[in-house]
Amino acid sequence: MSKQGMNITVIGCDGRPAGSDATKALAEARTVIGAPRHLRVVPVPPHAEQIELRHLDEALDALGQHEGPAVVLASGDPGFFGIVRALRARGITPRVIPAVSAVALAFAKIGLDWDDAMVVSAHGRDPRRALAAALAHPKAAILTAPGTARDLARELQANGKTVYAAELLGTPGERVAEAAGRDLANPNILISLDEQAQSEQAQSEQAQSEQAQGPPRWLAGHPGAPDGWALPEDAFEHRDSMITKPEVRALVLARLGPGPGRTIWDVGAGSGSVAVECARFGARVIAVEADPAQCGRIRRNAERHQVRLRVHHGRAPEALQGLPPADAVFAGGGDHAVLAAAIRHADPETLVVTLAAVDRVADTTALLEASGYQAQGVQLQASRLTRLPAGQHRLAAQNPVFVLWGQRWAER
Repeated sequence: MSKQGMNITVIGCDGRPAGSDATKALAEARTVIGAPRHLRVVPVPPHAEQIELRHLDEALDALGQHEGPAVVLASGDPGFFGIVRALRARGITPRVIPAVSAVALAFAKIGLDWDDAMVVSAHGRDPRRALAAALAHPKAAILTAPGTARDLARELQANGKTVYAAELLGTPGERVAEAAGRDLANPNILISLDEQAQSEQAQSEQAQSEQAQGPPRWLAGHPGAPDGWALPEDAFEHRDSMITKPEVRALVLARLGPGPGRTIWDVGAGSGSVAVECARFGARVIAVEADPAQCGRIRRNAERHQVRLRVHHGRAPEALQGLPPADAVFAGGGDHAVLAAAIRHADPETLVVTLAAVDRVADTTALLEASGYQAQGVQLQASRLTRLPAGQHRLAAQNPVFVLWGQRWAER
């Protein structure tokens, strides 16, 4: 029972005949709200008033003005990125009769498992977050909005993804096919697959497949937060200890805030320890590095930790031109030309810098503040326990490092 004593049932539609519970709810309804395509195919009783759901808020306002049992028709599973959330936001607790979700239908039409798929929505939301999540994940479904599908598909394909477009699912005109420019009129869902997912779909070598998949999945969509972070130096291949130390990396990660839907640059990535750790949290990561040998190390470290990131070979600041905007940027060393270019091209909310020399702190802080950031920082110096030959322990001091970060002012 919903707010104000209204009896509201939400029925999911997937193209199949309505079941007995849905048929009974429709027969008792005084008001039925749904998209025109749903109203045409369900058995709406002649005594019920029909309201076309073209604008959600208007339809929900109309629903609140009607008494008696009401039915709301929705696509697929209305509790999955659907109208149930909007109803509950208005204090309405509906009865829900779900159908097969559009995402499940789309993957079924391809013949592909999807318990490891990231499902994101670009419908009524900033599509850049959905794009970042899909690019960072080997398999993703994006719920689209009118006008967003073509640009999203183009970006995914430009980054080596195979893209399927699904439209009008559960209707006589449904179609699921590999996307090409001419096919992208107004699909409801884009399914993004990388080469590994495609090979898993096409190949039948069980041993190779089991090895690639690892242990059985327990969490759908995203592997979740890593078991630990600020990994030790020996968890990465590096050159002559040129690596962000774990104690420093822990704070850097805390300030960057990596996670699904966020894009992060690691400029002057070196061995890629920061980039790899950000990718382990599910962020889309671009590692910029001028040294080809270090680029190879970044790729090997990413492969070792089973994460996906983009290695961009080039010397900053010139190499930063044309990169997609970032939510956060990490720059080791604090070269002012690089920082200025990162701010200009990435326009990040957060910028994190590590410095070895105290002389650089004041002018780097001034640069951040002049660029519209609130600058803060600390000096970190860790002393690690080291075992002595006799079994005792001593403290081995590490070199001090200054960690500065700039957070964009709220009024900007």
